[in-house]
Amino acid sequence: MLLALPFPARAQQPKKVQRIGYLSSFGPARESTRAEAIRLALRERGYIEGQNLAIEYRYAEGKLDRAAELAAELVRSKVDIIVAAGGSLVIRAAMNATKTIPIVMVGAGADPVEAGYVESLARSGGNVTGITLLSGLLV
Repeated sequence: MLLALPFPARAQQPKKVQRIGYLSSFGPARESTRAEAIRLALRERGYIEGQNLAIEYRYAEGKLDRAAELAAELVRSKVDIIVAAGGSLVIRAAMNATKTIPIVMVGAGADPVEAGYVESLARSGGNVTGITLLSGLLV
């Protein structure tokens, strides 16, 4: 018993479940391929939905006037990151909803510097990062 005293029993701490907010201007059917690709990429990095990852999906389903409301819902639900998929209005809605939660834009066709999402392509300068389709500008 004396040998056990210097080594107190420690309860195993549960791992934090990472929460992703997925905000799209489209509906679940149109977003299923992209959402599945994101889930697979996260799984490859050890993030498994239902174990250490929760994804909150919000779909505007073409009603872009709902984007601001949906972004605000994600912020209130205390997600760790927001994936903004489906264009400028969704990205802008996420930006207007939070200045602190990281926002990852996916697939927007606008130049992110020109649109005001980031300060430069080298350094975003804020809470927005991600990928965009700039292939036409690279020719």
